Amino acid sequence: MLKRMSTDTFNIILIIGVILLILEIAFFNGGLIFSVIFSSVLIYFGWKKYKKFWAKIMFWIGAISLFFTVLNMMAVRFLIIAAVVLFIRHYYRSKSEPERIEPVIMEEEFPDTEGKPLIKQKFFGSEATPDRPYKWRDINIQGGIGDRIVDLSNTVLPQDEAVISIRHFVGNVLIYIPYEVEVSIHHSAIFGRAGIFQYRNKKLMNQVVSFQTPSYTLNKPRIKIITSIASGDLEVKRI
Repeated sequence: MLKRMSTDTFNIILIIGVILLILEIAFFNGGLIFSVIFSSVLIYFGWKKYKKFWAKIMFWIGAISLFFTVLNMMAVRFLIIAAVVLFIRHYYRSKSEPERIEPVIMEEEFPDTEGKPLIKQKFFGSEATPDRPYKWRDINIQGGIGDRIVDLSNTVLPQDEAVISIRHFVGNVLIYIPYEVEVSIHHSAIFGRAGIFQYRNKKLMNQVVSFQTPSYTLNKPRIKIITSIASGDLEVKRI
C-alpha cells in the first residue's frame, strides 16, 4: 500500500499528525509528556532487572500505560483513521486497477551580492535559485517543509568540482543540470521517489541511491550532489 501512495499524500498525513501532536501537548493535554516519561522509566528499570518478579510487574505496568497513553493521542487516532481510509481506498483501487509487476533495470554507476546564499535556509515554504544569471556558490543548506529548486542553467560552474548539499525534512527537491555537466549523486530518503535523468520514479523506503555519469572523473565541469530527505521526491533533469 505504501508503495502506491504518492509522496504528497504521505507528506500531508505526516504534517497533519505533527500539528495535532503539537496542539495536543500545548493546549489540551499538557500532562502527556509526563505520562510518557513516567511509563518509559518504568519500562527501563523493569527491563533492566527483568529476571526479578517485581521488575516484571514494573515493566508491564509501564508498557500497558505507555500503550494506552499513545493510543489516546489525537495524532495517533488520526493516523489510525488515515491508515484505515487508505487501506480501503487501496483495496478498491487494486480491484479496478490490478498492479502489474514488471522487472525494471536501472544502471547505477553509482547579478548577485557576494556572501548571500543562493538558497536561503527556511523551515517553512519553498525556495529556488534565481531565475536570472547568477554567480555560482556551493550550496549547503538544511530545510524543513516545502520544495527546493536548483537551476544550474543560469550560472557558470567553476572549473573544479561544484557541490550541492541539501538536507531536507518534508518536500521535494528538483535540480536542473545542463547537458555538458558531469554529475555524481548520492541520495538517501526515508520515504519518497528518485528520478535521475532517464531513470524514473525509483521508489525509496529508507534507502540510498548513488549515480555517476561515466565521464565524471575525467571531464569538467562537474558537480557533486548530496541530498537527504525524510519524506519527499528527488528529481534531477537535464536542461
